[in-house]
Amino acid sequence: MQLVFASNNLNKIKEIQILLPSTIQILSLQDIGCFEEIPETADTIEGNAILKANYVTEKFGYNCFADDTGLEVEALNGEPGVYSARYAGEQKDANDNMDKLVLNLKDKTNRSAQFKTVIALNLDGNQTLFTGIIKGKIIDEKMGTNGFGYDPIFIAEGYSKTFAELTIEEKSTISHRGLAVKQLVDFLSN
Repeated sequence: MQLVFASNNLNKIKEIQILLPSTIQILSLQDIGCFEEIPETADTIEGNAILKANYVTEKFGYNCFADDTGLEVEALNGEPGVYSARYAGEQKDANDNMDKLVLNLKDKTNRSAQFKTVIALNLDGNQTLFTGIIKGKIIDEKMGTNGFGYDPIFIAEGYSKTFAELTIEEKSTISHRGLAVKQLVDFLSN
């Protein structure tokens, strides 16, 4: 089965391909000739995943799935949330985003946070949503060089290393995206 993953983020594509059975081949947006930036204008993570999946299905006619992910920090009332990628501005710079987050948490003792991924699957005219959440905490100092986004400052519950200190395989089995993809795979296998 071929499915379009509505993303050109090579890190995400690699992470997801590792989790999928070999019977499912992922095509990126580039693979289908979609080079425009798909608008992410919804005010929820679910809404953005749906927008991206619908865009590909409506404009290109493919069965596809799209995800949106946000980091939700308890002491900041769920910020950055849906604005995680552009928290520090439209340049979408991970270091700027992490620096702003750490600064905003400077006087806070509650460091609880969660990553949330929602996958919207458009398959044969039906849409199904899958949600993965991993709870953890934010640390002040960036640690590790693997991963992307907020990985260097996020430690999942029950772990002593940041997501950026884990291998891509270790991270994908426990991460928010990994949990949502597992639900997607289970759904596609039945």
